Amino acid sequence: MVPDATPFDVMAAGVTASAPTAMSRTPRTAAAKAKPAAGRTRRQEKAEQVRLALFDAAARVVGKHGYAGASVARITALAGVAQGTFYNYFASRQDLLDQLLPAIGEEMLAHIAGQVRGERDQVAREEKRFRAFFGFLQKRPAFLRILNEAEVYAPRGFRAHLANIAAEYRRTLERAHGHGALPGFAEDEIEPLVFLLMAARSYTSLRYAQGPAGRVKAPPESLIRAYVKLMRHGLTGGSAGS
Repeated sequence: MVPDATPFDVMAAGVTASAPTAMSRTPRTAAAKAKPAAGRTRRQEKAEQVRLALFDAAARVVGKHGYAGASVARITALAGVAQGTFYNYFASRQDLLDQLLPAIGEEMLAHIAGQVRGERDQVAREEKRFRAFFGFLQKRPAFLRILNEAEVYAPRGFRAHLANIAAEYRRTLERAHGHGALPGFAEDEIEPLVFLLMAARSYTSLRYAQGPAGRVKAPPESLIRAYVKLMRHGLTGGSAGS
């Protein structure tokens, strides 16, 4: 069985400024897919559905076989389209693979944003972000393999993904800093903080999330407690000059 059995709700139109191959940040829900967008023809909607199917199939294939085993034949067979159709949407196999991680990363950002919406306390927000990250891994188990192999097999997509995640995290923390949160941090320390927090997710997911046969485990509460304690004392303690 392919590890990621949930349909890949990847974004279908537009690109981000930081990643020419990344997809739009606006997630398409099942309801949005069912109802044609204003001004779009049935042919355009059908083309979008095929593109989504190819992304969905690529995520599942990479999750099961890795990038090396993600052939166009496997992807199109799982998507239910002819191999020739693939090249109507992507210039090459590598083109699709380079777009894959940034697209799933955008979905992850949307998932996390939905989980923290309305929370004003910065430490509580960070706890919710951390929990939401692990929740997304359970929702999209293939993400871990897609991410961990991308640096070698899809370096352009890997760089785009890191740029997207860091930019969004930086915007979030800069807004918080502007509102008086993060009192122990100077303005030029926000970007280093972003990468420290991103690194924490990377290594804790390797230790605590990966289970047998491609499955993803829920994080232990001891990890959450330790992370929150670190954030509470680290985000609020000390002065900007210390």
